[in-house]
Amino acid sequence: MARCGTPSKQLLQSLRSWSISPAANSRHEIARPFCTTTCKSEEAQADVAPKPSFRRNPDPQLVSSRRLERRLMKANNPPIGSRRRRVALQGTSGIPFEQLPYQCFQEARKILIADREEKLKQIETDRARIIRLRDSDPALSGGEARKRQRLKDLIGKLEHLKILADINDPLVKRRFEDGLGDMNKPIYRYLAERKWREARRLILMQRITQMKVIPDVLPSFEPSVDVKLAFVPPITFSKRGLEYGDLSKGIRSGDFVYIQPGEFVDSQMSENPCWLNVQSFQRGEKLVSVVVVDSDVPNLQKDGFDYRCHFLAVNVPINPTQRTINLSNLSKTEQLLLPWLPPHAQKGSPYHRLSVFVLQQKDNIPLDLSVASRHVKSEGFILRSFVDRHLLKPIGVHLFRTKWDAGMADVMRRAGVEGADMELRRLKVEPLPYKRRNPPSFR
Repeated sequence: MARCGTPSKQLLQSLRSWSISPAANSRHEIARPFCTTTCKSEEAQADVAPKPSFRRNPDPQLVSSRRLERRLMKANNPPIGSRRRRVALQGTSGIPFEQLPYQCFQEARKILIADREEKLKQIETDRARIIRLRDSDPALSGGEARKRQRLKDLIGKLEHLKILADINDPLVKRRFEDGLGDMNKPIYRYLAERKWREARRLILMQRITQMKVIPDVLPSFEPSVDVKLAFVPPITFSKRGLEYGDLSKGIRSGDFVYIQPGEFVDSQMSENPCWLNVQSFQRGEKLVSVVVVDSDVPNLQKDGFDYRCHFLAVNVPINPTQRTINLSNLSKTEQLLLPWLPPHAQKGSPYHRLSVFVLQQKDNIPLDLSVASRHVKSEGFILRSFVDRHLLKPIGVHLFRTKWDAGMADVMRRAGVEGADMELRRLKVEPLPYKRRNPPSFR
């Protein structure tokens, strides 16, 4: 057995040098004299800038509170995607969507990719068939009419295959939910139209039918484009600075207030021309006419109601990507027939229905303003006659209402409309003789 020797002088000096500093003793930490690097607790902490509060600076991709969503909408920075998706992203890491580590998800993606490749081969085949049919002799296809019909059918089938190639792609659906879809592609136009027909179109048809816009203004109507209407709220100066007008109605988004179909609009807000967002779901550009009609103008002579045109413009281009129409910036020499007349209602009269119609011009042929203006006048404007005369097709509609309010008199005075100092009252109808009350007979 080895004999234990006496410790060396250097070892004894090292053992005596071990000490516990007062600061380390308070933290129950022992100094490490043999270590050449500093311990983690003694490292100098870098100055890290405090992270901004999420409530003060909410992230559009992660916000899930309704209050914070409204704040983002007012700042013209709307939330991205659905609320359920944003809540899910709060507890997940930054893994790309297509690289999620789920075996079932990845296997399903392989099946979808193989199906898409098959659809792309069919698309190339149909494109070659269309080219051959266009270059062929009409006599071989059964005549010119038969050739045009076959081309139309093949083009329709080709567009349908483009939709089927991407309809099941999760990345396409995600981009559409985030509002990043390219409306030049058929798949995004198809998804947008399906979403519109499932909700907004049903509400629109209910409002224009319930409020008798159909058949009062037009006998029948089937909208095919999504029309959104927005006003710029009035700004007033007070001791507290800039203040917006009445925003109790509509949905605020940035500098605009979007009006839901059939809502009441403050007279000061509707004094200036509105903005239209016309979303077309078909490829190509269209020329449309925009008409704003008031169908509840009191007529005291006949004890009824007449029509009044508050705005009329023609030759307005729209397409799936350029859908905003500012009624105040249209050309006066090529587009504008009747300038904007502020909607107004006399005191005592019922509410006025103002219908905004989008009419597609036949074969996208521009209308001649000098010819169209001959039969156009604001008072007594009949939309049915205008549509029949110029062979127009109604494709979109919106509706809002107005009534007498605190600012209506000033709006009528600035617009040069008479009748602000007159109050309408209903005539008292005398009861029939056998329905009259006879107080002496009650005794």
